Amino acid sequence: MEKVFPELDFDWDSHNINKIRKKHNVQFPEAEEVFFDINLTILPDPTHSIAEERYLALGKTKTGRQLFVVFTERAGKIRIISVRDMGKKERSKYNEQTKENTGA
Repeated sequence: MEKVFPELDFDWDSHNINKIRKKHNVQFPEAEEVFFDINLTILPDPTHSIAEERYLALGKTKTGRQLFVVFTERAGKIRIISVRDMGKKERSKYNEQTKENTGA
């Protein structure tokens, strides 16, 4: 998998690492894998972009798990705020984008 943001690193809050692991059974290295997905879909999140710009990422991990990631960019690093499995509408949006990328 190729990193979509080659110049960016990840920044994690220890509270979020534990919360995401407990609530959604996602480990932080797995969450980072979506940013290597060639079909990564990034959408703005204006509803939650009050103090800073937030984005929604839809992507697959190396094992094919489809994840929904909320993130922001701070000091040149991706700061993951939340991660969970994609819902039905998100999977549909991701699959639609994948078809567009592959010309299928």
